[in-house]
Amino acid sequence: MSPTLTLYGTPTSGHTHRVEALLSMLGLPYVYREAPAKVRDSAAFQKLNPLGQIPVLVDHERVFCDSGAIMIYLVQKYAPDSGWLPTHPAEAAQVYRWLFIAAGELRYGPAEARGIWQWNWTGEHTTAKEISANLLRFMEQHLTGRKFLALDHPTLADLACYGYIAHAPEGGISLASCPNIRGWLKRVEALPNFKLMPDLPIPSAAKSSARSVVQSG
Repeated sequence: MSPTLTLYGTPTSGHTHRVEALLSMLGLPYVYREAPAKVRDSAAFQKLNPLGQIPVLVDHERVFCDSGAIMIYLVQKYAPDSGWLPTHPAEAAQVYRWLFIAAGELRYGPAEARGIWQWNWTGEHTTAKEISANLLRFMEQHLTGRKFLALDHPTLADLACYGYIAHAPEGGISLASCPNIRGWLKRVEALPNFKLMPDLPIPSAAKSSARSVVQSG
């Protein structure tokens, strides 16, 4: 049977990676269609998502946008009892908290810094570093005595935050002083059928910046 799921994204997008990792871990077959900027600017793509953003998931002609919303849809439709998104209100709230952090501090911290270094995004790298430093301090403390971010087992929270934290050095954000975070990354990477996100070269300027960012602010 042919896959009914089609995912539009790019290999080095942390937003796309969240969805790809979940699809892989759920064992769901899908068609992957790369959507660089030229594709996202096209009329055909903007019929799928008028905002021109990735990822986009199409399932039986139904279109879903935003990585967090896509992950929630996939779990609730295809793996409701898997534990990736608990149904208990208090446990679900812990997962949603990290989905909101992924869309807030993570997006405007490590993801923004990486975008500025790698693709010359418009933005202030200094501001992104400050947001990153605050986030990393919080995560490092939060992970003391914990294996995963939200609960005692992996959830969507871990997939939502993994990519941009794992690849933070590509934007000049060092993880050298974050042993708890590095341990968490290894545990996520060791999960069955987890899909890694491709590495990007670390610019020389980012290497220099990374040596001090965690200690700043």
